[in-house]
Amino acid sequence: MAKSYWNSINPYPKWFKFVNRRTLRADLFAGLTGAIIVLPQGLAFAMIAGLPPVYGLYTAIIPPIIAGLFGSSLHMVSGPTTANSLVIFAALSPIVMPGTPEYVSLALVITFFVGLIQLGFGLARLGVFVNFVSETVVVGFTTGAAILIAISQLKNVSGIEIANGLSAAETINVFFDKFLTGNFQVFTVAAISFLVAVMIKIKRPKLPYLIGGLLAGSLVAAVLGGSAVGIKFVGAIPRGLPPMSWPSFALADFSSLFPSAFAVAMIGLISAIAIGKSIGSQSGQRIDSNREFVGQGLANMIGSFFSSYAGSGSFTRSGVNYQAGAKTPISVVFASLILLVIMLSISPLAAYLPIPAMGGIIVLVSINLIDLPEIKRIAKASRLEMTVFSSTFIATLLVDLEYAIFLGIIISLTFFLYKVSTPNIATMAPDPTKPDNSLTFIKRKPELRECSQIKIIRLDGPIFYGAVDHISDFFDQVYEGNYKYCLILSEGVNFIGLAGAHWLYEEAERWKKRGGGLYLCNLKVIAQDVLIASGYKAQIGENHFFVTKQDAIAYIYSLIPDEACRNCERRVFRECRMKAAKVEQASQVSHSAQKT
Repeated sequence: MAKSYWNSINPYPKWFKFVNRRTLRADLFAGLTGAIIVLPQGLAFAMIAGLPPVYGLYTAIIPPIIAGLFGSSLHMVSGPTTANSLVIFAALSPIVMPGTPEYVSLALVITFFVGLIQLGFGLARLGVFVNFVSETVVVGFTTGAAILIAISQLKNVSGIEIANGLSAAETINVFFDKFLTGNFQVFTVAAISFLVAVMIKIKRPKLPYLIGGLLAGSLVAAVLGGSAVGIKFVGAIPRGLPPMSWPSFALADFSSLFPSAFAVAMIGLISAIAIGKSIGSQSGQRIDSNREFVGQGLANMIGSFFSSYAGSGSFTRSGVNYQAGAKTPISVVFASLILLVIMLSISPLAAYLPIPAMGGIIVLVSINLIDLPEIKRIAKASRLEMTVFSSTFIATLLVDLEYAIFLGIIISLTFFLYKVSTPNIATMAPDPTKPDNSLTFIKRKPELRECSQIKIIRLDGPIFYGAVDHISDFFDQVYEGNYKYCLILSEGVNFIGLAGAHWLYEEAERWKKRGGGLYLCNLKVIAQDVLIASGYKAQIGENHFFVTKQDAIAYIYSLIPDEACRNCERRVFRECRMKAAKVEQASQVSHSAQKT
């Protein structure tokens, strides 16, 4: 256990021994690219969170280094993200006016709590539980969040005065009510920024399209007259290192902040693991969820003391980092240092960034968050998956974001429990059209004929207390069919709990009382542990378990009286025809003997 904890927090990662001049060169180039990408994103995401833009840059300097060194992924880049930013804004804006010192203090407090929760999850080895949060929930939440982000920028791209703290529906109503009071110059700057960024992304995808859009919007704002025509600007960004900060815990209402902190922590962990696994599938790296939890937790906890708000892994920057040729997390260190140099040298120029241009860029970022191909795959996959997506998506738009993600998780877990508690059970029969007369699902070929003596059933799923009722109901119907023998094809059974073992024993006893029996074949050894330990396997009888279905069918047929096969017209098995021929031959011999 101590070794596991040390592996989770060991600051000397395994990849460090592979660092050389070649990897440093590759990481430096990737870091330069990442710094250019995160500059406009950091400013935009901080605005989404309701914080002064510079806090987005602070969050892109210290936390990524901590997450890179203590995390698991070689290529993932942490820092400010849209989802975390939006949840923080949704949690804090009803309490304190966004952008004020009190708001910033609460943002740092919630960031510390987020890190503490994530670190606790990692040290408690709870990384496996993030697998129970389906990707469908994440897609539904992200899609809803993207729409909320776009709606939140309506005032910035139109020049219409819209109060903070309104719901999405209220914001839209105010927007249309005051539509004619909008500022055409503001809209023009936002539209130019948006369109130029889109064109660069399409025509020159290797160029930093967000920066291109911001520069174009800034130029148009200057030409149109800037502040004189009602265009607002970001204002000067402080030059220097991220200032030390101490979260003001006295300000915090722990009971009101904890649900939001927990939601941000969960969203951050889910995103980080999803990104790490996605890039790992391309690079061939296996992600350690527990170590990643520790890395994200330490990044947020330490970051809260350096004016950074809650961050997580970024899909965009991680993908760019990998595509740019990064070899180790040192690329993230280079990116942070280069961003710091940029802040020290050109931060005064940020005073000339128009807020409408930032709004246009944020709208583009929100559109990019909507993964239409993935939504189509979910819609085609199953009704259950689409229900999970739709519920999470609608909840994201209608209720507080922290409760929306919780609702999505609960619905996802409910469907998961329903799925495992209703294992697939199907009747099978020999298919004479196949050369080997192999068993086929009757549901797929209803014309197949079953043996009148043996009922063959395939069961796929665990036999545990949650599934026993469902399985028992099915076998009650089978038992009413007056079959003498029942064979369960068990290769799809991975686990049998105590309740399942008890049910198997009782079912076997029921078939024995009829004069037949219940048999299992292809049951994995690991699935028999509880059966053996509880003594139920011995009570059922070792001769009721077979390695192959051929052996099981042959044994069962040896128990069937000859007369049953001679009078049967179905004869679906080879054994049926062989036994019928043998019985017929014996009958003829007996008949001839009687004549003589």
